[in-house]
Amino acid sequence: MERKKVLITGSSRGLGAACALKFASMGYDIIINYNNSKEQAEELKTKIESDYNASVLTIKADISNEEEVKKMIDLSLKEFGKIDCLVNNAAICCDNYFYEKSGNEFSTVLATNLIGPFLVSKYVGESMFNNKSGSIINISSTNGIDTNEIYSMDYDASKAGVISLTKNFAKALAPYVRVNCIAPGWINTPPVLEMEPTYLEGEKKKVLLERFAEPEEIANVVYFLATNEASYVNGSIIRVDGGY
Repeated sequence: MERKKVLITGSSRGLGAACALKFASMGYDIIINYNNSKEQAEELKTKIESDYNASVLTIKADISNEEEVKKMIDLSLKEFGKIDCLVNNAAICCDNYFYEKSGNEFSTVLATNLIGPFLVSKYVGESMFNNKSGSIINISSTNGIDTNEIYSMDYDASKAGVISLTKNFAKALAPYVRVNCIAPGWINTPPVLEMEPTYLEGEKKKVLLERFAEPEEIANVVYFLATNEASYVNGSIIRVDGGY
């Protein structure tokens, strides 16, 4: 049976790496996209190849750059022939008080977090539509639903945009490609774990499960949306936040 192929943006570490490991464990070949974390991407490639006997590509690309995105998709299709699933995970944040935010900072966050998923979905989606099969999973955030953190209003706006983008692409690529979105809450990733402990403890108290998610718990939901078990889930926004 031919192995399926998944492209995961921003997958050298954190949630993206957890998704790569999950898909590999379920028989997928993996395309790891990174921009700055080459060493971590290569380490993950080695682990996946060793543990799961999967074929792995590592491709450096700034997803906010259209030419780099096109080259990434062309290389992926040349090497693997098709892409069965796309996970738009790559994102950045630039948290500071809104009086200190510059237009350039705001634009940079939107370029990666919103324009990036648009570009990757556009080019991968075209291939999927021509193949009459595929699944795209966008990673938004509860910040994109609640939008109540003034220090991250650029990040919040970008993640709200991803939700809108999900619905538009679901319509644009129908009936062959399913497009869904996950809005995670707090996740135990390195950037979160480096935040002020007292603040994090206060946030945990707002979660009904009284803890943050492990990356693997979010990756399980991402993988579910890619499978035939979710064959009638389309254009949906799924909140995964432990009951925040």
